[in-house]
Amino acid sequence: MKIFITGAAGYVGAMLVDQFSRRADVDEIIGVDKERLPEFLKGNTKLTWIDGNIADDVWQKILEEKKPEVMIHCAWQIREMYGKKETQWKWNVEGSLKIFDFAFSHGFVKKLIYFSTVSSYGAKSTNTLEYRFKETDPFIENEYLYGIEKRVVEERLKEKFDAKKKEGTVLPQVFIVRPAAITGPRGRFMMKERFGLQAALSGKLSKSPLHRLISLMVSFVPAPPLWLRQFIHEDDVADIVGMFAFKQLDGEYEAFNICPPGEPVLARDMAEAVGKKVVPIPPFMVRIAFFFFWHLTRGRVPTSKGGWKFYSFPIAVDGSRLTTRYAYQYQWNSKDAFVFTDGRYGQFVPENDRKTKVV
Repeated sequence: MKIFITGAAGYVGAMLVDQFSRRADVDEIIGVDKERLPEFLKGNTKLTWIDGNIADDVWQKILEEKKPEVMIHCAWQIREMYGKKETQWKWNVEGSLKIFDFAFSHGFVKKLIYFSTVSSYGAKSTNTLEYRFKETDPFIENEYLYGIEKRVVEERLKEKFDAKKKEGTVLPQVFIVRPAAITGPRGRFMMKERFGLQAALSGKLSKSPLHRLISLMVSFVPAPPLWLRQFIHEDDVADIVGMFAFKQLDGEYEAFNICPPGEPVLARDMAEAVGKKVVPIPPFMVRIAFFFFWHLTRGRVPTSKGGWKFYSFPIAVDGSRLTTRYAYQYQWNSKDAFVFTDGRYGQFVPENDRKTKVV
């Protein structure tokens, strides 16, 4: 089998390259990314690397020669680029449409797996801690660029699929995954730029002066009363994608929230995990802080327009359809995925940072 993976230098993409290349039934993986081949993947004999952006026509001819049966679309410019919305739209939206067009016009592609997001459901003040968004709920995000772009791309994907199906085109199976926040030892300790929620709360951002300042400012956990997060362990993500890629499944167009069952992680849980206390703040203070940091740092701190809502109002999703539909059993619940450092890349966690779950 041959597999094409976009965003192959990123957190998830490189992880999938690494794990899938170990399988005996995988002959070759073609990876593309606008970033350089990471050290993590150098020496991988099954990997064919393409330097380039998916929005540019640098990969199609190679794929026509290689004929991958599976296409996995992970590439995305997640953090909004300050003053470069048009460029970002080209990379994310137009680039995604090129991936879909290729998959739907080449019969050797049997499966298309696309990474979407739960953010597109929308972080609204009317959301509650109790409600769990299901796959049948509409995407309504219209302010936060990441959520908007993902919403638009999913809409266009469905439109293209339906149009091609109506024409009688033989189409690949489509599997859409909408993950909760992905975490695990690879994401927390192997990535070059350690700048995320857990790194910020624990004071372990990369050592730039700006990041040091932020670490000092979160000597406590400031949180609105309705804020929560759900986490999915990176091992579960890899296994779910592997199930879609390698197993013979029914269904022609499927979308799944991928999020383990059980309680979400509340602010007090996050604070406890990093040995801090919660200081309650109202959402308007979050909004002011996000506006200030966005413009002061010209986007280096990812606090773009609309992002404050996702630190103020809950988006809790129901990920049970994956279990009902395909009997997938999550290995990790949300809180354990956030707290512990176990996993397939646990050997990369420094000794002083290890926190192992006692079974």
